[in-house]
Amino acid sequence: MNKPLEKKLLQTAMIIGCVVPIAGGLQGIALGAGMSGHGGDVTLDSHVRYLSGLLLAIGIAFLSTVRDIETKGERVTLLAALVLTGGLGRLYGVLHDGWPASTMIFALGMELGVVPALWLWQRHLVRRGAP
Repeated sequence: MNKPLEKKLLQTAMIIGCVVPIAGGLQGIALGAGMSGHGGDVTLDSHVRYLSGLLLAIGIAFLSTVRDIETKGERVTLLAALVLTGGLGRLYGVLHDGWPASTMIFALGMELGVVPALWLWQRHLVRRGAP
């Protein structure tokens, strides 16, 4: 595959991938724990809204790498490490407590599958010397 096309494909995949944390973060900020049917506890709502704000920020930060993605390796690596760490925490919960709702399983797939794949793709593009 030629390098300009590969770069465009990676940029498109990154933008699509950013929709999930941005939308999820906004939803969590707006609804708190109510987004999962567990609203009403002010402390839990506060915690969910805080973590949702972090999720929103991570999505926006990933979005900030798209334009010059071949030069944003350090940022992509840091963000991917944050997401992977969160995914490992979620995986621990699955092993400890059992399977959560399907939306959380989807999130786990993003955290432990899609984000590492995008990170590897970005690293590959850099090694190839993207235009």
